[in-house]
Amino acid sequence: MHRSTVMKRISIHTLLIIGSFIMVLPFIWMIITSLKTFNESMIVPPTILPETMEWGNYIKVFTQMDYLKYFSNTFFMTVGRTVGQLFLCSMAAYAFARLKFPLKNLLFILIIAVLMVPSQIVLIPTFAVMRTFGWIDTFYALIVPGVFSAFGVFLLRQFFMTIPRELDEAAKIDGCSFFGIYWRIILPLSRPALVALAIFTALASWNDFLYPLIMTNSDNMRVLSVGIANFQGQYKTDYPLLMAGSVLSAMPMILVFLFLQRYFIQGIALTGSKG
Repeated sequence: MHRSTVMKRISIHTLLIIGSFIMVLPFIWMIITSLKTFNESMIVPPTILPETMEWGNYIKVFTQMDYLKYFSNTFFMTVGRTVGQLFLCSMAAYAFARLKFPLKNLLFILIIAVLMVPSQIVLIPTFAVMRTFGWIDTFYALIVPGVFSAFGVFLLRQFFMTIPRELDEAAKIDGCSFFGIYWRIILPLSRPALVALAIFTALASWNDFLYPLIMTNSDNMRVLSVGIANFQGQYKTDYPLLMAGSVLSAMPMILVFLFLQRYFIQGIALTGSKG
């Protein structure tokens, strides 16, 4: 191996290591702060390591707020949105990728145009619709508007188009219907893209703050992001308690990504290779 090639690889890996450390540093600081006392968290300049590990902050998270209730609400909202998007977006993507019908390209362009509209713009109309249905402060308001996304349709359509059409033709010869092709051929071959969409949807739902804040009124329907924000007071914020709650809230999504990262990276790498 040439010396120039070795130096190039060393420089690339050095930059990657530095970039990784910069990305992980806020999470490390969050964990360190969660183990400090309130007085230590307010010291200027800040101390790096606490004098004693204050593990009691994690216990206080469960005692000072209904963490398990918030967690279950967040879990149900995340699962409902994720399952809904995997089913509805995959069916829409299959239609746009495989079927022929009038104005197909125009409808797809209109769906993609939704990606250019900020979610905050449709927040008030969505609230008005939910109030008309009587769904405010219910799981219907938290889940139903999030079971479909233009991004999910685009992501899956691009992946479905990479699957050879000869498989569809062979299935039709064997008497398979359009839904049978979708269910028995397209979906099993699209596991990486489905996992990628599931991770995107679950992560966005788990961290969603503004929408659940607007759509829920009672403490019984609060989600984790809203519940943890209650630790941030107007005049004084208990940062160790806030960081402890944030660590507990972030761990489920980190574990999901660690276990499914192979499918996630594969889905992103293959999606968009054919337009």
